[in-house]
Amino acid sequence: MKNIFFCIDGHTAGNPVRLVAGGAPLLHGENMGERRKDFLARFDWIRTGLCFEPRGHDMMSGGFLYPPTQADTDIGILFMETSGCLPMCGHGTIGIITFGIEHGLIVPREPGRLKVEVPAGIIDIEYGTEGKKVTWVRIRNVPAYVAATGIKIDVPDFGPLTVDISYGGNYYAIVEPQGPYEGLDALNADRIKALSRTIRAQLQAIIDPVHPVDPRIHGVSHVLWADKPMSADADGRNAVFYGDNAIDRSPCGTGTSARLAHLVSKGRLKKGDRFIHESYIGSRFIGRVEDVTKLGGVDAIIPSIEGSAIATGYNTIWIDQDDTFAAGFSVK
Repeated sequence: MKNIFFCIDGHTAGNPVRLVAGGAPLLHGENMGERRKDFLARFDWIRTGLCFEPRGHDMMSGGFLYPPTQADTDIGILFMETSGCLPMCGHGTIGIITFGIEHGLIVPREPGRLKVEVPAGIIDIEYGTEGKKVTWVRIRNVPAYVAATGIKIDVPDFGPLTVDISYGGNYYAIVEPQGPYEGLDALNADRIKALSRTIRAQLQAIIDPVHPVDPRIHGVSHVLWADKPMSADADGRNAVFYGDNAIDRSPCGTGTSARLAHLVSKGRLKKGDRFIHESYIGSRFIGRVEDVTKLGGVDAIIPSIEGSAIATGYNTIWIDQDDTFAAGFSVK
């Protein structure tokens, strides 16, 4: 038996986005959070088959479009990547919205604006066009907040670190330069990945942050290594680790949101401030602290992330259930 998926492939700021435009399964659930749970229970083989080798790779991510469950929203998105079905994905949203509008899969009720359902909640989108091309997408993200500070760990073969945990749609361990961590240029990609796996495992053993209003969202899934920018007109740089073997090529949308909340909590940013965030490869997102708010009684911010995406081609993929590697694999 073959399951066939028509995909639009591309990237946002260098990180891959695979929009599954045909072949998405019908899901049960009254909102995208419930649909995410149903997908994971019954169809996670689609995610692993499309994201892992031999049809994908360690950095592969993307998602599916679904009819909205709420009358005042335009579209629903379910995300997928090698680390799972994320509650929210910033670079994925920018790519999926770009490809969806350019190919007529998303028809906004109001040109230039969208209201989108994702498992983490409702996000507002603005976008610009030149002709038929989407040139930029700005996400007004779900509330971001700092979940924990001053967590001390001792990383074998590296040294002691103090990390904070911040939420921007996913939970991030944020590592700023200190002690053994002199900055990104002192570490290569393989070293960042190896250290991140250890750091995440250590944190998961001692803390399980839970979303203040949605307990389905919990646990540290990403590690964000913060650093000074490479360029004089940028404000910061990062390397974000996710999955088991991936460094985000983009500045990471939910990571940028988490970092904005982190910087606001430290008094280094305030409402209305803009933050140009560089990725590990130097690509950029523009982050903004749009507002301050409360999330279940916890101090939070409303962040926005702006970036652009490029479609690179069409890809018709089938998963043959007779294939030994139908569900994909990863080499560590």
